[in-house]
Amino acid sequence: MSTLVKANERNDFKNSARRKIREGGNFPAVVYGNKVEPKAIYLDSAEFIKTIRETGRNGVLNLQVGKEKFSVMLHDVQVDSLKNDIVHADFRVVDMSTEVDADVNIVLVGEAKGVKEGGVLQQSLHQVSVTALPNDIPSEIEVDVTDLEVNDTITLADLKANKKYTLNQDDSEAIASVLPPQQEEVTDSGEEQEESDQEPEAIKEKNDEE
Repeated sequence: MSTLVKANERNDFKNSARRKIREGGNFPAVVYGNKVEPKAIYLDSAEFIKTIRETGRNGVLNLQVGKEKFSVMLHDVQVDSLKNDIVHADFRVVDMSTEVDADVNIVLVGEAKGVKEGGVLQQSLHQVSVTALPNDIPSEIEVDVTDLEVNDTITLADLKANKKYTLNQDDSEAIASVLPPQQEEVTDSGEEQEESDQEPEAIKEKNDEE
């Protein structure tokens, strides 16, 4: 059963009106799709964040606007990176009997054998596009890397078949691999080389997610 989320319709589209909405602990949004005319709304930020953490980024929500109710999925969300506040969101009305496309986060689980041997685990793919009925869209896809050794790679083709959803990307796309330990370079002058630790770019979830 879909989680109920209440929203209010908004008719004032001035910047001052949107600012007032945010100052009141809410955020502006729009709901559209499936033959529904776009409707400008606003929601309580704290309540929505709590809900999306419980249902997941791709969960189906029962959005109530006045006397109208819509089955929706969170299509897009903009977040203020400094304040970590929701600035705006798009909700897409879905037909529960019709398949939809969605981007799903990939989460690596387990400790790779190659890492224990000194290798470096690298995640190349953080999201994958899937097609499924709205209620069958997973909140995330877990990939077990326990058996991954140095120079091994897991691709989309290695994922276990799931009858509930279809992957929309090339099976040959790499998800994760274990790189061999980096060897220290020695120069002719004998000077020590400075170590350079490069960390992967932080990926911020709209998910929550979220």
